[in-house]
Amino acid sequence: MENPIDKDKITENPSTLPYAHTVGGAVIKPTKTAVIKSRSLSAMEDQTNRQLNQIKKQIELLAHQAQEIQSRIEISKKIYLAEINFKPLMGHIYHLYEKDTGDWVLSMVAPNEWGNKLPFAAFVSTVKLLSDHTWEVIDAL
Repeated sequence: MENPIDKDKITENPSTLPYAHTVGGAVIKPTKTAVIKSRSLSAMEDQTNRQLNQIKKQIELLAHQAQEIQSRIEISKKIYLAEINFKPLMGHIYHLYEKDTGDWVLSMVAPNEWGNKLPFAAFVSTVKLLSDHTWEVIDAL
């Protein structure tokens, strides 16, 4: 007797079929690989972009902190080369001026306290002596 089912519609290995091979079999739907990959790629890019932005912000903060330290070094050098006729105290505010000769002078007198005429060529900055003996620039030209 001949099998009434067409040979093209049966298989010897039903487990390799991409669909259920019996009436009571579970429904098997093929996944759309491209959609899954696209969503995964999108999620990965979003996450890595967030992490990169966070690192960029940290780099910007570090660069800003480095600039502040460099500024403190430069002003500290000028002050320690300046004429100082008193003993500066930590935590106190002082004012750095430049003379006509190009030398510097550290003073306790603020620029607005000199009256009409500043006795120096230029005001450089207002500074505060820190505990590490560097100077914080509070106000500058």
